[in-house]
Amino acid sequence: MSALKAELIRLIADEGPIPVSRYMALCLGHPRHGYYMTRDPFGAQGDFTTAPEISQMFGELIALWAANVWQAMGAPAAIRLIELGPGRGTLMADALRVANGLPAFRKALSVHLVETSPALRAAQDRTLAGKTEPVWHDSIATALDGPVLVIANEFLDALPLDQFVMTSQGWRERLVGPDGQGGLGFGLSAMETRLSLAAPAGAVFEQPTVALDIVAALSRHLVQAGGAALFVDYGSAQSGFGDTLQAMQQHAYVDPLAEPGEADLTVHVDFARMAQAALRAGAAVHGPVRQGDFLRALGLAERAQALSAKARPDQAQAVGAAFDRLTEAGETGMGELFKVLALSHPGLPPLPGFDLHRLPEQG
Repeated sequence: MSALKAELIRLIADEGPIPVSRYMALCLGHPRHGYYMTRDPFGAQGDFTTAPEISQMFGELIALWAANVWQAMGAPAAIRLIELGPGRGTLMADALRVANGLPAFRKALSVHLVETSPALRAAQDRTLAGKTEPVWHDSIATALDGPVLVIANEFLDALPLDQFVMTSQGWRERLVGPDGQGGLGFGLSAMETRLSLAAPAGAVFEQPTVALDIVAALSRHLVQAGGAALFVDYGSAQSGFGDTLQAMQQHAYVDPLAEPGEADLTVHVDFARMAQAALRAGAAVHGPVRQGDFLRALGLAERAQALSAKARPDQAQAVGAAFDRLTEAGETGMGELFKVLALSHPGLPPLPGFDLHRLPEQG
């Protein structure tokens, strides 16, 4: 039994069953036993792999996107480049390499990383050593100051949410409590909630309050101070019902209640609701579009061809495999399952990747 599971069992015995959001928050962010607090989970030796770890091309194209938006903003002399949940720092390192080839853009940038994990901050520090001196933040609120460019790859999916189940007596909140065998299990609250949504019996409604609040706050800042934010994550472009909570360990799906703190917990992002939250806050919304379409629009095929032309045969094969993985179609393919949503100051023109606007050339 994991240390966190033992602690959760004691907590629930004292206080009663807890909401799914609290369970997720403790599993991922517990100061001693939280999943992200104690490890580097990325790559083949970890539990999952993200787009920046698959290929340098991902971060490079994000940098060109940011540079184009900066130009559209009037090329301000100072702007914060903020990454939410920066992983190992791989995306930022690739982005800064491109920014170094755009001197005016690079001079304007200060790099800010929103990261709560000591283990991952250490990894980011190693990755970015000699490339920049980032400023770390525990929360988005302290990172936002003046015009900003915000990048968030697989950030929203790790934010806690609550779940509700439609029963014959109406909506009941899903809770985590004892399973009767010394472990943890899902149950339902005794009291009906105030949800008024029509749904068939057994339907699951997910309420991503934390993510919606972050999107709204970020949107308000963009309206007031200028800039844009780019979210890349897996989920649906349309709202609907369903239980999307999942756990990943050693690149395989596992029971999310089995060993809390030892597996990554994520949910699918409801991009339609994120967009609605941004619009209510006054921001302009671009997308969502499929990741494969977005990266192709930014020039992924051309970048892959340029890299392959300079590479050994085995390296060229790896570039091709990375291109295929980033753009793979189908319900489980990254190119289709992952969506891209951008928010911006309403005065900005259409953003690259969401129209046919050309990006600056990269050598």
